[in-house]
Amino acid sequence: MKDTVGLVYHPKYLEHETGSHPETADRLRRAMSLIEASGLKDRLTVITPRAATHDELARVHTMDHIKGIQALAARGGGRVDSDTVVSPASYDAAVLAAGGVITAAVEVWQARSKHAFALVRPPGHHATPSRAMGFCLFNNVAVAAHYLLANGLCQRVAIADFDVHHGNGTQDAFFADGRVLYFSSHQMPLYPGSGHVREDGSGKGKGLIANAPLPPGCGDDEYLMVYRELFAPLARRFKPDFILVSAGYDAHWSDPIASEQMTVSGYAQLARMLRDLSDELCHGRLVFALEGGYSLKALAASIKATLEVLLGDEKIEDPLGKPRGGGHKVDLSGLTGEVKRVHGI
Repeated sequence: MKDTVGLVYHPKYLEHETGSHPETADRLRRAMSLIEASGLKDRLTVITPRAATHDELARVHTMDHIKGIQALAARGGGRVDSDTVVSPASYDAAVLAAGGVITAAVEVWQARSKHAFALVRPPGHHATPSRAMGFCLFNNVAVAAHYLLANGLCQRVAIADFDVHHGNGTQDAFFADGRVLYFSSHQMPLYPGSGHVREDGSGKGKGLIANAPLPPGCGDDEYLMVYRELFAPLARRFKPDFILVSAGYDAHWSDPIASEQMTVSGYAQLARMLRDLSDELCHGRLVFALEGGYSLKALAASIKATLEVLLGDEKIEDPLGKPRGGGHKVDLSGLTGEVKRVHGI
C-alpha cells in the first residue's frame, strides 16, 4: 500500500508580488502546473492551510517585526532591503505560508497523511526573530517547530535544511533552545555568510546546531554523503519526534544564483534518505516546506520527484539530466572530519 501524502497549497501564495525578482509566483505556478499535468495531484491529499496567529508567530519573531510587516503591507508595500519585497498582499500570504507548514505538521502528527509537502511562499529560513531578509518575511519552519513543541505534540524536533543558502534565521531561532536539532548543508562562500562549522549552538543548544558549509561544485554524491555521514548520525543520537525539512532546490546545477551541481535524481535520493530516516526514528513524521529554487524547470521537476518519493515511487524521471560537462568529484574529507570532531560523531 502506498503512503498517503499531503500537499499544502493556496492560491493566495501567488499574490505575494515581487516584480522582477528571482523569488516569483511563477515558481509555484510552474510546480502546480507540472503536478496537475502529470496526474500526480490525483494521488495527493490537497490540504487547505490556515493563517498563523500573532501568538504563533511571536514564538519566533518579535511583535515589532510582525506588526512592522503587517503595517508595511497595509501601506501598499515596499522593500525591506535590496533583496526582500513586501507587496499589499504579502502579509496575508506570509502568515498563510507559516500557517501552511503548521497545517502540514498537524496533518502528519494526527496521521491523516504519513508525510506532507508545504508548497508555500514567501520562503522563510533567512527570517530572523527581528528581521525580514533574503526573500523571507516569517520563518515558516521555525514557527511550525515551535508550534509542535509549545502544544506538547513533540519534545524534540529535527530540522534538515538543504537549501543552497544557510538558514541563518532558523539557526538564530534555536541556537540556545535545546529541543531542536538544526542541520544545514549550504554553499560557502554565499549569502548570507553564516553557517560555519564552529557555529554549533550555546547553552542548552550546544551541539544541536550543525553546519556543513560546502564548496562550489558539489553534486549528488557530495550532498548524499553529507546527509548519510553527518545528519543521519546526529539525528539518531538526538532521537527526534518529528523531522521538518527546509527544502530549497537551488543547489541544482541549472540554478541561476548558486554554483552547486545537484540533479533532480539527486534530490529524489536525498528525499528517499530523509523519508527512510523518518520511518526509522519517528514513525515517518516528515514534512517538507519549500524554501528556494530559482530555475523554474528544475524546481518543478524536483518538487514532483520529492512528492513521488514520499508516495513510495521507485522510478523517478529527471528531465534535465546531469550538469553540462558531467560534474566532478569534490573532496569533502576535511569538512566531514571537522564536523565529526566538533560534534563527536
